[in-house]
Amino acid sequence: MTAAVLLAAGAGRRMGRPKALVEIDGEPLVLRAVRVLHEAGVDDVSVVVGARGDEVATLVGSLADVVTNPGWDGGMAGSLRAGLGSLDGTHDATLIHLVDLPWVTPEAVRRVVHLASPTVLARAAYDGVPGHPVLIGREHWDAVLAGLSGDQGARSWLAGRPDLHLVECGDVARGDDTDRPQDLSQA
Repeated sequence: MTAAVLLAAGAGRRMGRPKALVEIDGEPLVLRAVRVLHEAGVDDVSVVVGARGDEVATLVGSLADVVTNPGWDGGMAGSLRAGLGSLDGTHDATLIHLVDLPWVTPEAVRRVVHLASPTVLARAAYDGVPGHPVLIGREHWDAVLAGLSGDQGARSWLAGRPDLHLVECGDVARGDDTDRPQDLSQA
């Protein structure tokens, strides 16, 4: 069984508000991401919240578990630590996804999740460029947690690993993130 951890705790300083609350076509990014994960067949979804966490949690409601990262302003590592720490050990792998990737489709998520196993390391790629979601087998969780710091998440831990499988998704999705208001006009 695969769980998904959606990182949605940041303040979105360049965006001017938390990205989880930003809307595209009337849909908040946090709900868009949860919907995509569910449509891809991932039922066990945890959303890590921080900045304006009560508002984000209210939006999420019963669609996913909500995990609060009290140290959200310390960077992505704390959110990933909180999300992985919330899993109960019954999962073979976890899919790490970011709230600010509105053009990732259910098909892209399915392609990555299809590889789930306790030993897997896989991530989506868009025209050969590594992106999200990232799939991490249970056997790697402790090593990932030990290597977390600042705003890097698992990026440095994954860099150069020969056992990391890239899953090309550029034909079914885009991996661009939304950091600034003008990024939203690229929909």
